[in-house]
Amino acid sequence: MSMETTAWTQLYSVMHAKDERRPFARATLRRIGAFARPHRRRIVRFVLLGMATALLAVATPVLAGKIVDAIVSDGDEGTVVRLALLIAAIALAEAVLGILSRRLSATLGEGLILDLRTAVFDHVQRMPVAFFTRTRTGALVSRLNNDVIGAQRAFSNTLSGVVSNAVTLVLTLAVMLTLSWQITLLALVLLPVFVLPARRMGRRMARMQREAAALNAAMGTRMTERFSAPGATLIKLFGRPEEESAEFADRARRVADIGVRTATAQAAFITALTLVSALALALVYGLGGFFALRGTLDPGAVVALALLLTRLYAPLTALAGARVEVMSALVSFERVFEVLDLTPLIDEKPDARPVPDGPVAVEFDDVRFGYPSADKVSLASLEEVATLDTRGGEEVLHGLSFRAEPGQTIALVGSSGAGKSTIAQLLPRLYDTDTGTVRVGGVDVRELSARSLRDTVGMVTQDGHLFHDTVRANLLLARPDATEDDLWEALRRARLADLVRSLPDGLDTVVGERGYRLSGGERQRMTIARLLLARQRVVILDEATAHLDNTSEAAVQEALAEALQGRTAVVIAHRLSTVRAADRILVVEGGRIVESGTHEELLVADGRYAQLHRTQFERTAMDKAA
Repeated sequence: MSMETTAWTQLYSVMHAKDERRPFARATLRRIGAFARPHRRRIVRFVLLGMATALLAVATPVLAGKIVDAIVSDGDEGTVVRLALLIAAIALAEAVLGILSRRLSATLGEGLILDLRTAVFDHVQRMPVAFFTRTRTGALVSRLNNDVIGAQRAFSNTLSGVVSNAVTLVLTLAVMLTLSWQITLLALVLLPVFVLPARRMGRRMARMQREAAALNAAMGTRMTERFSAPGATLIKLFGRPEEESAEFADRARRVADIGVRTATAQAAFITALTLVSALALALVYGLGGFFALRGTLDPGAVVALALLLTRLYAPLTALAGARVEVMSALVSFERVFEVLDLTPLIDEKPDARPVPDGPVAVEFDDVRFGYPSADKVSLASLEEVATLDTRGGEEVLHGLSFRAEPGQTIALVGSSGAGKSTIAQLLPRLYDTDTGTVRVGGVDVRELSARSLRDTVGMVTQDGHLFHDTVRANLLLARPDATEDDLWEALRRARLADLVRSLPDGLDTVVGERGYRLSGGERQRMTIARLLLARQRVVILDEATAHLDNTSEAAVQEALAEALQGRTAVVIAHRLSTVRAADRILVVEGGRIVESGTHEELLVADGRYAQLHRTQFERTAMDKAA
């Protein structure tokens, strides 16, 4: 490796290293070892290849010196040819080892990335909903990308680099000292002139790099927000395009200025180091030539020293920057372990059992619940705040009890924030109760397997979320083995088949981010079709028609009536007209059930339900009059 290449590598390492100086616990190193253990054979082969490459790198200059000596001393041609062929063979061996080493490096690095990403992804999927409501998606994705790759570099780059550079350094110094200890010591005097500016300039450029990264991140966040369908709509309605453009251009201009300064600093630095390299070589040729003319040093030794010098500074500089690379990799590992150390609040028992077959009843028995505080479910770095919000844990459901018999529809009504959606989230075990029990099919949900509970309890929320994928893919989330006929039957029952047939690619039409190519009512009917396809025995409807117009609501209500047939249902509704036919209506206020009965019974009781009914009826009458 040349001195210029080493300089670039050193600069890159310092520029991209995280500014972290605290010591690392042995536990971190043990955990790294646990991830590395499955790859230990590859690591050993990788290290051995690095050592072999280092040995060959030192052999070439020594052989080149012997060729010069053979030429100067009028040696026979056969010796020169044999040495030249040996150098060629070493070059070929270095090329082969280089390819093998690169392949092994890629296999090792990608294998580690696969293990880390899979571990983080699987762990994140087990986290409660509260984790996702607090975490910035971009920060979490960064852990799966940037930090995992940073951790991988510890194995594919730093590990082999430290070993091969250490071997190269020891061998090179040993050979140089054997040839001429005076020249070797003088050459080492120039080392600080090479290393110190590299570290100082590297830190300066690292600051510029971080500033550019922060500006780029801000621009990326701004573009992500503005280019999403709701963000673009908001800007068109309330935004000021000229000011938006000017602010974006200002940040882009600052990034461009930093780019110019960085490029100039890099060029000056590399030029200076090239000059140092030339001075070191001049010293070797000058002093070595002087000794050679006096007969105290062979001419071949001068050539060998000059060639070895280029092999000396590179590993010295790389090892000087190894601490930066190691610390950077360790920081990346710790950031990954931070996520893995978050304890999922929902944990499946080893002996979890399935929901019993047949019709399913739903029961809440003296349930008390408070949402967990941020320090239990999140990280400050993922929320991009200095400290986590310690508020939380206040009880929002207070001793709540009710039962829905198999096939029965229970409606939950009440003011906003009364606790209705919280009740709905406890049933599919998105959260666990603090005290009390939620039962499905007579079994505590904490005793049930996650898959069985998922196959039994289905939920339709008010936003009707869809992925940026095809109609087919969005439906198959509910039942991957569903046939084409199953899909069309679910769409027909959701009153959506005609619409899908009219789309350009039918079932293979992409619905857009969050399903924004469909109307609100169409998105809701898609989620209902998904529910019908899943054939779950318990259905939760959380304000499924809250934001729909009358026409869309009528279509969705018709589809919902189909979806609820023969199923146990818990329906949360703001519009009381949609729950009149419920078997029982529970009025929830302040996390408590304050009334219970049928629509007619509650109107006769003239309590909170009657009050809500009158308020909505009067508002509807006023709207019609207007």
